[in-house]
Formats: sequence, structure tokens, C-alpha cells
Amino acid sequence: MSRPALPEPVARVASELGGLPGVTAVALGGSRATNTHRPDSDWDLGVYYRDRLDPEEVRRLGHLGYVSELGEWGPIMNGGAWLTVDGTPVDVLFRDLDIVEGWLADAEEGRFEVLMQNGYVVGAPTYLPVAELAAARVLRGELPRPRFPDALATAAPPRWRGRAAVSLMFARIHAGAADAVCCTGMLSGAILCEAHARLAERREWALNEKRLVERAGLGELQSLLAAPGVEAVDEVAAALGVEPLSARPSAATSGRSRPRAQPKP
Repeated sequence: MSRPALPEPVARVASELGGLPGVTAVALGGSRATNTHRPDSDWDLGVYYRDRLDPEEVRRLGHLGYVSELGEWGPIMNGGAWLTVDGTPVDVLFRDLDIVEGWLADAEEGRFEVLMQNGYVVGAPTYLPVAELAAARVLRGELPRPRFPDALATAAPPRWRGRAAVSLMFARIHAGAADAVCCTGMLSGAILCEAHARLAERREWALNEKRLVERAGLGELQSLLAAPGVEAVDEVAAALGVEPLSARPSAATSGRSRPRAQPKP
């Protein structure tokens, strides 16, 4: 794939970042890489390093904005910077390539974890940075470009749907207690988990939760979250095709079923 043409300020900061000690590659990511951007979209640059990256060296480049420490933004996002370069917004994302390649090896075996991450409702699966590699447009250096693994397409959907079932169970409990905040949160989680499941079945990478619901064909459920209640829980469950987990068997099923174990997060 040819390397994309960039506005001069973006090209300049990409070159500067690529020259920092420890940096092995710089890639264009986000909506600019996938051609889904708007005219006002930021420019996302992934900075891939091995062994070391000193955020202070990014600060010394002298661009206006904020530069985080490593690990400051969470286990998946790691860290980065929000810069303005000659009036152009540039978001920088720090990526430890050794860690990302380890998550790639896990994904190829159908393994992943879902980690709590700032800005994510249901958490971030460890294959999200692998998805970034798949979508990235490399500007400097070399990076793997993985395809969606068959093992991950098999393993991920049932795990996500198990979480959706748990969320729907608690949504029904909160709806019965007239707790709209918690009910809405659980319904949102169930919908996002099913969206992850559907994309994995289609062998499509998820980069984040932005527009994930629409990509999965579940956009019509947005309106149900305006005033959630027991009816909304039942409608969401029916639309997702996921049966809410039951902590206790009903009278109709007593003696014939028992609660299922909560799935691995």
C-alpha cells in the first residue's frame, strides 16, 4: 500500500516523531486511515516503539498541547499527546510494539482479555491495538498488517454474548427498581457487547466504541435508551437475540434449570 500524502504540518511532526530514540514506526490511524473522516477530523499518528520511549522527548519538539506519561491513559491506550501543529490538530498515540505483537499472537489463538479503559463503556479488548495495525497507513518504518484470525472469530462472539446476557439480567433488576441510570448503563453494555460479537462474526475489526452500534446494524436501539424500563429491557433482549441471564430459575422452570456461571470478562 502506498504511503498517504499528508498536510505539511502532519508530515513534519510524523518525521520528528519517527526520529525519536526507540521509535520503530509511525503510522496514520483513525478515521483518516480508513477514509471515514470528516473535514474537521483530527489526524491520528500511532508511534510504535520498542524498549523505551521518553515522553519528555516528545515535549521537547515544542508543539502546543499536552503530552502524557506512559501508561497514563490506561492499559490499552497507553498514552500519547494532543498537539496543535501550525493550527492542525494532531493526536499522538504511544504503542509498545512488543506488547501489541503479544496481543496479536493471543488473537491468532482466539485469546483476548477485556480491560477497563478510560472512555470505554464495556472495556477494551486487547485485540483493539491489533485492529489498529490492520487499519494503519504506515508512514515510517514497517508494521505487521494482520487479518482477522479465524480462531478469534470463533471465540469472541460467545464471550461477548455471555456478557450481554449478564448485563440484560441486571438491566431488568434495575428497571424493576426504577433505577434509570443503572438500567440504561446495563442496556448500553448489552448492546455494545452484541455489537462486538457481530463484528467478530463478520471478521471485522473494531477500533473503538465509536459508531460500533451502527456498524453492527443495531442503530434502531438508540431510541429505546431515552426512557428505559422493563419493556425496554425485553425489547432490547429480543432485538439482540440474547436471552437475559437468570440468577434464579422461575417457577415454570424450577427443577429443570439452574443459574449459569457468569462468563469470563
